[in-house]
Amino acid sequence: MSVKWLEWAQRIQSLSQAGLAYSNNGYDIERYEELRTISIEIMKEHTGLEMEILENLFAGETGYQTPKVDIRAAVFQDGKILMVKEIIDGKWALPGGFCDIGLSPAENIVKEIKEESGFDAVPVKLLALLDLRKHGHPPQPYHYYKVFIQCSIAGGQAENGLETTGVRFFNEHSLPELSLARNTESQISLLFDFLRDPHKEAVFD
Repeated sequence: MSVKWLEWAQRIQSLSQAGLAYSNNGYDIERYEELRTISIEIMKEHTGLEMEILENLFAGETGYQTPKVDIRAAVFQDGKILMVKEIIDGKWALPGGFCDIGLSPAENIVKEIKEESGFDAVPVKLLALLDLRKHGHPPQPYHYYKVFIQCSIAGGQAENGLETTGVRFFNEHSLPELSLARNTESQISLLFDFLRDPHKEAVFD
């Protein structure tokens, strides 16, 4: 999904943040701060969010800006895929979330599966590394890369977590209402391709 105003705002935000991180010139710093304000004004105009909310959203961002990493699990059982119901929107998603500092991708996904579904898991294979902007997600303030890792269940049992109110396995053609900020129907269909063809190579872009 290409949303030009969002791409422009993100790019301006990225350039201003890098400038603020590396510039020692007072005049340049003022210009970079103005650029960051412009990016926030663009966001406000198109999202309706208050300036203060948007300013706080970006206030903690320092240094050279890079895409954030969101990691998701593909856990299959009896031809179905594991999903959890998100408290935040009442819709369903693959277990996962932002990667935490200090944990590897494998460690992150094991933690997310346990916290959100109750299952103990073992990472098996990297399936896909996708750019959120190219895969039909709703517009979001940040630029994300989404990592999909196939995992197998090693123990535990289905239990709701602090951020989830349901844990179920779904057939490819009987999916629940999806949390589109987290995963799309086409992405889940792609994951089932790996179930049908275990030798399929990882997908990226």
